[in-house]
Amino acid sequence: MTLLWIVGVPLLAAAVLPVVAAHGGRRASALAALAVTLSALAVVVGLAPGVLQGGVVQASWPWVPDVGLSVSLRLDGLSLLLAGLIAGMGALIVLYAAYYLGPHDLPGKFYATLMLFMAAMLGVVLADNLLLLAVFWELTSLASFLLVGYWSHDPQARAGARQALAVTGGGGLALLGGVVLLGWIAGTYDISEMVGRRAEIQADPLFTPALLLILLGAFTKSAQVPFHFWLPDAMAAPTPVSAYLHSATMVKAGIFLLMRLHPVLAGSGLFETLVSGVGLLTVAWGAWVAIFKHDLKGLLAYSTVSHLGLIMFLVGVGSPLAAVAAVLHVLNHATFKAPLFMVAGIVDHETGSRDLRRLGGLFALMPWTGTLALLAAASMAGVPLTNGFVSKEMFLAEAVGTGGWLVPLVATLAGACSVAYALRLVHDAFFHGPLGDVPNPHPHEPPWGMRVPPTLLVGLALAAGLAPGPVFGPWVHAAATVMVGQPLPPYTLTPWHGFNLPLLLSGLALAGGVWLYARLQRGRWLHRVVLEERMGPWQGRRLFERGVDGLMGWAGRATAALDNGSLQRMVAWLVGTAVVAGGAALLGQGLGAGGRALWPANPLAWAVWLLLLATCAALVRMHHQRLLAVVLVGVVGLVTSLTFVAFSAPDLALTQLSVELVSTVLLLMGLALLPQHSPRESSPQRRLRDGALALAAGAGLGWITWVLLTRDHDSIAWYFLQQSLPKGGGANVVNVILVDFRGYDTLGEITVLGIAAVGVLALMEGLRMARPPVDAEGRRWTFAEPPLLLRVAAAVVLPAALVVAVYIFVRGHNAPGGGFIAGLITAVALVLQAMARGLHPTEALLRAHGGRRFVRWLGAGLGVAGLTGVGAFVWGRPFLTSAHGHLHLPLLGDVPLATAALFDLGVYGTVVGATLLTISALGNASRAGAAPVGTAQEGRAS
Repeated sequence: MTLLWIVGVPLLAAAVLPVVAAHGGRRASALAALAVTLSALAVVVGLAPGVLQGGVVQASWPWVPDVGLSVSLRLDGLSLLLAGLIAGMGALIVLYAAYYLGPHDLPGKFYATLMLFMAAMLGVVLADNLLLLAVFWELTSLASFLLVGYWSHDPQARAGARQALAVTGGGGLALLGGVVLLGWIAGTYDISEMVGRRAEIQADPLFTPALLLILLGAFTKSAQVPFHFWLPDAMAAPTPVSAYLHSATMVKAGIFLLMRLHPVLAGSGLFETLVSGVGLLTVAWGAWVAIFKHDLKGLLAYSTVSHLGLIMFLVGVGSPLAAVAAVLHVLNHATFKAPLFMVAGIVDHETGSRDLRRLGGLFALMPWTGTLALLAAASMAGVPLTNGFVSKEMFLAEAVGTGGWLVPLVATLAGACSVAYALRLVHDAFFHGPLGDVPNPHPHEPPWGMRVPPTLLVGLALAAGLAPGPVFGPWVHAAATVMVGQPLPPYTLTPWHGFNLPLLLSGLALAGGVWLYARLQRGRWLHRVVLEERMGPWQGRRLFERGVDGLMGWAGRATAALDNGSLQRMVAWLVGTAVVAGGAALLGQGLGAGGRALWPANPLAWAVWLLLLATCAALVRMHHQRLLAVVLVGVVGLVTSLTFVAFSAPDLALTQLSVELVSTVLLLMGLALLPQHSPRESSPQRRLRDGALALAAGAGLGWITWVLLTRDHDSIAWYFLQQSLPKGGGANVVNVILVDFRGYDTLGEITVLGIAAVGVLALMEGLRMARPPVDAEGRRWTFAEPPLLLRVAAAVVLPAALVVAVYIFVRGHNAPGGGFIAGLITAVALVLQAMARGLHPTEALLRAHGGRRFVRWLGAGLGVAGLTGVGAFVWGRPFLTSAHGHLHLPLLGDVPLATAALFDLGVYGTVVGATLLTISALGNASRAGAAPVGTAQEGRAS
């Protein structure tokens, strides 16, 4: 449960923090978020001693065992390092953000999304099941999208968020494909079990496509060339987001994935070639471009791309000491890059600008911040006695160890570029003349809350530079051991490795970087260079935009060919495709009626059929009269209900009747906003086509139904009939299927129902339809006052209907009923109340606030249903497993109980909320005053 606590508490906080911010304000939400991050960090630190000694903490709960998905969590040396980094950095970011966010920024939205991202990242690093890792992986992309686009009023933030989601989300889909293939090959999705099957896995012909898909997911997440362009464009996010996601956490996810799967994927040759090659290219390209970026965060973004490539190169080399260097630089990079992002936020916060061409002279005005920037930039450049120097020396040593001269040359040139952009950052921002033309020409040191986090990180970086072994040694050793999957050879982490070739290359990089910056900055030439203009159309962002534009253009042409805005045409394409596809598969198979004995048709059945035929014929004839068409469709639904009764399915009959009633009311309310008659726009040829398609589709479905019903076949229904009571604890098979056996389906359905209802609210928000006082025939649209009989009936029906709803709900597990039917009955009673009292008085009575209160009903219903499923984990059972038993009460005797009733309660709340929300939204759209009588046939938006 301790591992579940690490992930679960931030996830729960994401749901609670908006409420805390709404009632407690900014300080309360910040303190709550800080408490969450510190609690997760405390658990990680508490487990650290045993893990650092080689121990492993594991926990597993089945989720969907049939497909191999389980909530399997594993804390070993590698996941310990990343989990500690995520939680510790998260606490510092929360503190920094509390002073960074402006008065108009919504703290609840920010901290809730930040906690969601933190939970997703912790899930990624702790997951031992690859399918679970893929779930958390996609959740990090979604949370990142929300954080990057936090300032939704900024077009650049919106564009950067969409681009980041497209690239990382697309990579996530590739990763999912690779994960499925890898699990198929290994026969398991548990990473800990795959480690011992490397030879078997790599011998499979599907290994290569699985490897390529996984690498694609890792490269997109960790911003490797050519997928690096999303990271600089994501700098439109608030600086706390950049410091957290783009230096310490999200961009390390792809690297972590390859470290975690290194014992499984490494040794194939292809892995080493691709990973080290892409990493080396990224090191050089990111370092070179960073020199020319004028935006302070843009420079840091490309420097991050370069350092991520450095770590990726070391992972690809894969030797034990390369693994040590890779893990060490994961820590080092976080300790110097996060404070640099925070310094960039301070500069922007105090001056209103991040343009290095306009900054300068800030050291005299902000000496504390300038000192932090100077020390962190020195570490980023790999200056001796900093932690960056230690890992850079190890990087150069591995580059030399590859053999040949090309890799050491590229590594040295990239090192020189890193020195150059580090110099530019410090020199242009804090020295290099007086402060230029910025919005705030009188900057000063920020509040202590913005200084403490970068100060702590820079202090840690300096300590790790002077004594890397004592500071980071045990954590690095434990993580690198897990990465290589075997004991490490003897090594030492020390700031001094003696006079050797890597030291010479490091000295050349330092000297070359100083010379390069001095050369480029001569006459401020560097300030006049606009790299984007020189690269022209070959920028990653522009290539991505051209690809998206091309895809959208193709989609537009395809849509124009298939869809001209006519619903009739779209339905014709749909039905026609179904007829052709079904006919091609079934015709020529010799299928005919089976030999099953048929039931005789009694007079009642003939009467129902004749009613159905007459109704359908009338519907075809009079479908242009919209209100009449709704009534005729209701008759068809009634016949369907009678069919369910004939087949001994009272549950389905009750549900169908309730749905028909509610849907009829909703359709009538919606159609009241439209003209009473739909236009007659079809030509005779089109009507002939539609009639032929309708006859073909109807005849085909009738034929398939006849073929199935006249044949004996094995049905899965017998399984549910036999197992409903012993395994589901209920005699009502239909309800047990809905809330137990097929609970996932029901959860998905009510989720879709809730989304649809919220979509209705969003679409109808602010819409007002000018409705005429009378229709075309002179009849008023509404009563001047609701009839007395209707008001009296509604007053009587409401409490009676609520009692019936409770009765239907309680008996639903063992007799016809359940939460869905009870919810519809409740909704119908409230609809009748609205008709009797008037919509607006009823809304005032329910305190609906234009339907927004019903959104809470939706959330409560979905929350109850979801928490019921999660509760099964407490007893080590799969998600949505139902527990049932009998409780003996005085007078009442044995009372059957099942946790599925709680799930059914969530269904009830969702159905009631969705129905009332839709009715409220439609009712609000008709609040406008009366329009002139002459517009009786035309509805218009006012």
